[in-house]
Amino acid sequence: MSTNTRGTVMLLAALILIGDGRAVAAESDGEAPAPIKSDSSLAAFVRAVVDSNPQVNSARAALDASAALYRAAGRPIYNPELEFEVEDASSKTRALGISQTVDWGGKRDARTAVAESERRTIEAEYLALRWQLANELLSGLASYQTESARLDLAQARLAAMQDFAALSKRRFDAGDINQIELDLATLAYADARIQKATAASNVAEASQTVGSLAVNSPASEWPSFSAELPRLPATAENPQDLVMTLPQVRAASFRAAAAADRVELRRRERRLDPTLSVMGGKEDDDTLIGLNVTIPLPVRNRFNHEVTAAVAELGRAQQASRDVSRRAYTRLLGAQERYQVSHEAWGDWEKTGALSLQRQGDLLRRLWEAGEIDTTDYLVQLTLTMNTRESALDLREAMWRAWFEWLVASGQIDQWIGPGETP
Repeated sequence: MSTNTRGTVMLLAALILIGDGRAVAAESDGEAPAPIKSDSSLAAFVRAVVDSNPQVNSARAALDASAALYRAAGRPIYNPELEFEVEDASSKTRALGISQTVDWGGKRDARTAVAESERRTIEAEYLALRWQLANELLSGLASYQTESARLDLAQARLAAMQDFAALSKRRFDAGDINQIELDLATLAYADARIQKATAASNVAEASQTVGSLAVNSPASEWPSFSAELPRLPATAENPQDLVMTLPQVRAASFRAAAAADRVELRRRERRLDPTLSVMGGKEDDDTLIGLNVTIPLPVRNRFNHEVTAAVAELGRAQQASRDVSRRAYTRLLGAQERYQVSHEAWGDWEKTGALSLQRQGDLLRRLWEAGEIDTTDYLVQLTLTMNTRESALDLREAMWRAWFEWLVASGQIDQWIGPGETP
């Protein structure tokens, strides 16, 4: 077997290995979609990385703080005050008293409502952060797996072009081809080396992206995933219901609820809280008993502007909540459409394109060995075959990314990888 033939065989073997994947079976209309469940090793890896992420730990601490603030808001606002009076003049007076300001306006309940809404907001933001990091990690793994496959293809391309350039040099020395064809083979070999270097750089960049999340985890331990992904489940038919359960939508809704509760709190803070005092003691031999009631006068400050500001903040929070809902709905529809398109395209490729590519490579090799096509045609068609393989890799990565985006946009990612650590 000639060196050129060996290079071609190496390339075709790489093409077949990289494209090796089980076809996505065409499901009948009456057949239920495959369950949303990932590989156990992949799910465990993603959960472990997300649970140990510093951003998640920070959000978890914020969630603990919000829970403590909620408990604090439920405690009484005012503590009693103890008063002791001693007077030694023409008569000796000794008195002991206690005073208590009364939450007459119900400020405690309003504060508790605000703290509860804020706690729920932080809880939803915590879940949204976990999903965002999971999406980044999964997308990074998809990019790393794609770039690694692209590097394998570049290495096979380099081996084939090296053999092709060597054979072209021998044929040029023998007078079978001219200088232009030799230069073309040399340029093809140089281009293959450039593409291999670029592919290696892309692998390093993708590895860095995953490594920044999966710290102290070598690439050899990173899980991979196949191209077998399910059709969208029946829940995808009700996007509006899915959107309302998303953590970022719930967080925006809770922020608006907290703003409404804060308006009520500011209104109740305008109400006057009286202070009741009871005192008892002795003045010489006489017994003293006193009762005192003090009420602040809202003369210099009626606290109207605080209410106005809270009402304006409520309007802003409500509009922001509507905007988040609309964006989430649009994101879900876009992710759903992208996944359906890429999923169908990948299924068509697995059923027809991959086999056609293999047949094309076999036929091309036989024609070249038989001398029925010249070296220029062989190079052009071989390059087209490799470019098609790269396009298939891009399609597979696009399908993966669309799937991860839909999982997050629809709130189904916990069903795919399982719920993470509960704070």
